[in-house]
Amino acid sequence: MSTILLCTDGSDAAVAALAAGLAVLGPADRIVIATVLEPGDPTLVSGTGMAGGVMSADDFDRLQRDREEGARAVLDRARSELGLPDAEALIVTGSPGHSLCELAETLPASVIVMGTRGRGGIRRAVLGSVSDHVVRNAPCPVLTTGTN
Repeated sequence: MSTILLCTDGSDAAVAALAAGLAVLGPADRIVIATVLEPGDPTLVSGTGMAGGVMSADDFDRLQRDREEGARAVLDRARSELGLPDAEALIVTGSPGHSLCELAETLPASVIVMGTRGRGGIRRAVLGSVSDHVVRNAPCPVLTTGTN
């Protein structure tokens, strides 16, 4: 059974990259669209060292719910724009590169499709790249498409 894992951050470029990647691949038995929600920073409530928190626990919970709703909207938009209403939609939590590789292993994915913003030189060295991490660490082939 073949499984395609489509990874999106919700940007127009990411959805265009997924469409381009799907055009290269043949049909699959299963298509999963995923986005990553990085964990919220609990120090917003608890503070650090001598500094107190900047929001209440209720405000933090509300912020988390809003972020989850935003992630669901990203997945719904990708399904709609790609014409894949029956694709599974998953929100994973954690560091994006690591979380996507873990998800690919768990599914198990036959291939991962994702865009790359095409960062070059110093920016990539300093900031890193989710697509670089996935290409180097994924348990399956990775199809990246440029989104410059």
